[in-house]
Amino acid sequence: MPEIVKGLKDVYLDTTESSFIDGQVGKLLYRGYDIHDLAEKSTFEEVVYLLLYGSLPTAQQLADFDAELRANRRIPNEVIQVLDLVKASHPMDALRTGISALSAFDPEVADNSIEATIRKGIRLTAQGPTIVAAHHRLRQGLEPVAPNSDLNHSGNFLYMMFGETPDEETANLLDVDFILHAEHGANASAFGARVTASTISDLHSAVTTGVGVLKGPAHGGAAEEVMKMSLEIGNPENAEEYARKHLEAGGRIMGFGHRVYRAEDPRARHLRDRARVLGEKKGEPRWFQILSHLEQNTMLPYRDRGICVNVDFFAGAIYYLLDIPDDLFISIFALGRIPGWTLQCVEQYKDNILIRPLLEYTGEMDLEYVPIEQRG
Repeated sequence: MPEIVKGLKDVYLDTTESSFIDGQVGKLLYRGYDIHDLAEKSTFEEVVYLLLYGSLPTAQQLADFDAELRANRRIPNEVIQVLDLVKASHPMDALRTGISALSAFDPEVADNSIEATIRKGIRLTAQGPTIVAAHHRLRQGLEPVAPNSDLNHSGNFLYMMFGETPDEETANLLDVDFILHAEHGANASAFGARVTASTISDLHSAVTTGVGVLKGPAHGGAAEEVMKMSLEIGNPENAEEYARKHLEAGGRIMGFGHRVYRAEDPRARHLRDRARVLGEKKGEPRWFQILSHLEQNTMLPYRDRGICVNVDFFAGAIYYLLDIPDDLFISIFALGRIPGWTLQCVEQYKDNILIRPLLEYTGEMDLEYVPIEQRG
């Protein structure tokens, strides 16, 4: 009888230079750099360069790379038309469809060389926000807003979403969020992308797979569920009773626990204070107060069991306060993760072998075939 490892838990698929995770102490490195340094000192553009090229850029390299990202934000009118046709769909379905449609217009779609894959990853990183923002406006009966090359990646996304230039503080907040979601090892969506790449399919197919896997609530939906929970609670004074009843009924407090981390998710700290500041700025401090009450009171005893706050716990409140609809929360996650999926595919292409695990058959054997006229 072979050993069955459900969910492939703790099974090593390959080696990687992309990211390092120590779940016992809550440590995360991108290409060797601590997530705390990157979140506080870098920009998303700089982190994308680091992930794709393996080193932090010089000032000139970053300027050239940023210019390349800005130059690739527009999507063909035909893709806008496709998004208009599916404007009633979930934003993740629209993102998946938009990325598939873009493959028809990418001159290097069939080139799986490392250099071409990185170039395609840059284009998809730049085009993803345009897809999400265009679909969001189309479903409201509004015209899409063209990209603004004067704005950075996060600022341009907010501009395309709402038609107004965001203030620097707001753009920086989303920039940090993108950094925190950029890469996270062989999680479910990255594994899905690598499986697709292992068949020697193209990057657009692999990223489409990643989007499809991320849509599942067991992977990417926690931020949305945390905000729904907060809205149900309504006020900080209701938090304790709500949580007690929910837990007694066998429910979960969303935003706690992680497949990898047994200590606090290191990404969470960078959204905790930012959620508080944003709530105060918007005159809506209660959402942070609700979350803080749950973290510091209700869930504090669970820390000893390794059930700690994760990155999604504060992300939902931030998106909500930025007036981003809750069904778009997962799409924000996806936009930050496109560079990570690209890097995972690059590593897969470099030393490829078809990913093909086995299943242990436990059904009946060697049954006699009965013609249909003789079946009772």
